[in-house]
Amino acid sequence: MRILITGSNGLLGQKLVAQLLQKGIDFMASSLGVNRNNDCPEENYRTMDICKRDEIAEVFKEFKPTHVIHTAAMTNVDACELNPQECKSLNVDSVQLLANQCLAEHCHFQLLSTDFVFDGSKGNYQEEDAPNPLSIYGHSKLQAEEYIKDLPSLQFSIVRTIIVYGTGNQLSRSNIVKWAKEALLEGKELSIIDDQFRAPTWADDLAWACIRICELNENGIFHVSGPETMSIYEIVERIAKHYQLPMDQVKRTTSFSLSQPAVRPPRTGFNLSKANSRLGYAPKSLEETLDFI
Repeated sequence: MRILITGSNGLLGQKLVAQLLQKGIDFMASSLGVNRNNDCPEENYRTMDICKRDEIAEVFKEFKPTHVIHTAAMTNVDACELNPQECKSLNVDSVQLLANQCLAEHCHFQLLSTDFVFDGSKGNYQEEDAPNPLSIYGHSKLQAEEYIKDLPSLQFSIVRTIIVYGTGNQLSRSNIVKWAKEALLEGKELSIIDDQFRAPTWADDLAWACIRICELNENGIFHVSGPETMSIYEIVERIAKHYQLPMDQVKRTTSFSLSQPAVRPPRTGFNLSKANSRLGYAPKSLEETLDFI
């Protein structure tokens, strides 16, 4: 097995690198620009623009992957809403290029997707539930999903996930758990929404599931997230309790008060039965991971 990772400078990409090194599985990490992950050997890294067919073909020719784990994407939901063409290029066009390269090379293609393909009207979503995205970001991810599902003979998996958190090297973006811990430690005044419900996902658990799918050569859609769905306010509250930090400066607010460009689904969360039975996926609770943040 030879795994090509896109977006290897990101949080999930770095966790994939760490676990593949530990397992002794051959891999090539790739991102746009230099390698920012100090734990990724330079001989296992190539710069690759996921929107350029020639660069993709060159990396495939050199490394000859059997599996691709495509983590690279435009994930800032409001930025996607304000820049729809850039969102399409990074989240849809790149998938088409990579998937077609995989098809030509008889390589398994794994796409990282999102709970935002759903409208949040019910929560506890199963893989078979009908998507109905509310945002340009959600639409772009669903469009990418549909493209690879309709590509004849492609071996593929789709891994939908929710609010990924953890720590890494020189990350370009923070995440809600790391941000909340730092803000609470500094005693900052915070206004946190209590009307959106998510299942925060530890990046290490997600990386394990992505690799496991490759190891088993599984196909189809898998829902992979944390085990508990809670409000964003409760996430912050539980972080504060774990680290014994005061909540005096934390106020409840609503999504409406934020006036964000993109509409978010009010309640997601996943039914993890398929991932549990097919992969042996057993994610850690929020509290079990906080000492690693």
